Amino acid sequence: MALRGGFARLLRGQAAPAGLQRPRQAHSVALVGAPFSRGQKRRGVDHGPATVRAAGLLERLAGLGCQVYDFGDLNFTQVPNDELYNNLISYPRSVGLASQVLADAVSRAVAAGHSCVTIGGDHSLALGSVSGHARQCPHLGVIWVDAHADINTPLTTQSGNLHGQPLSFLLRELQDKVPQLPGFSWLKPCLSASDIVYIGLRDVDPAEYYILKNYDIHYFSMRDIDRLGIQKVMERTFEQLMRRRQRPIHLSFDIDAFDPSLAPATGTPVLGGLTYREGMYIAEEIHNTGMLSAVDMVEVNPLLGASQEEVNATASLAVDVIATCFGQTREGAHTAFDELPTPSSPDESDSEEQVRI
Repeated sequence: MALRGGFARLLRGQAAPAGLQRPRQAHSVALVGAPFSRGQKRRGVDHGPATVRAAGLLERLAGLGCQVYDFGDLNFTQVPNDELYNNLISYPRSVGLASQVLADAVSRAVAAGHSCVTIGGDHSLALGSVSGHARQCPHLGVIWVDAHADINTPLTTQSGNLHGQPLSFLLRELQDKVPQLPGFSWLKPCLSASDIVYIGLRDVDPAEYYILKNYDIHYFSMRDIDRLGIQKVMERTFEQLMRRRQRPIHLSFDIDAFDPSLAPATGTPVLGGLTYREGMYIAEEIHNTGMLSAVDMVEVNPLLGASQEEVNATASLAVDVIATCFGQTREGAHTAFDELPTPSSPDESDSEEQVRI
């Protein structure tokens, strides 16, 4: 695993105060930073891991009682002369190599018994995180929370950016529609259409809409969330993914799923996104399944905030989502009293009061 900082750093949750206990077994969480930006063309998203860490991610998880293994940031080798594929697709060799490095890191983390959190970086990295997860959990289900479908093929994309294409490479049903890109020879499709549910879509390209409809991929657009409510959306999501069997969940969360008023520091904001409450409810319900196995948090770009306040707000939102995935609740911390304290006996109190008078 190509990592900065050598070995993993373990942060254990602080001991609960006297009289308190944690009712759940502690999560073992591996953090993998993926400072990669070549799946798109805007500078700064490679600073996402540092920005999310600086917003207090490690401390928040440790405070929830998680055992946190911070594996640092991956080192991605620069690929010289990474020419366009088909005069359109940008940095194919860089994306392919970086995703392979990430796949190895995620596979090792999951094999070691950790829930793996990948901090991006742009969303092209899901090529690696999902592939690596699937090596250990071949029957996983993916919940893709995003304003965009990210399922263009190299032959349908208009931008040429690979962060808008990862699912087309991962989906078995699309393999006869996807050309072999340089740097992608290691990658094998690992998902079927029934393994994916989208939440939050509101900016879908024509070819992507065709794929969603013709390959019967389940999705909930923002209109669907308005119509059904987030509770019903999550119920139907789990019906789709869990109706045959319980299986590990991979949550791939693009911060642009939120409305830009909440998450302005990102590369492709789209109006009309998730509210804070909807985003937290998604993460709470996924946590409550007990089946969450890996999380991607991507597209936080500190160079695109108009102010430090916007950057801080976006990074803090990312931390809230991840922490909620591992047990943070809006009712308060996951601690419980063994028993309530009782006052001194009334007789003693009365005697003391008489003496004082």
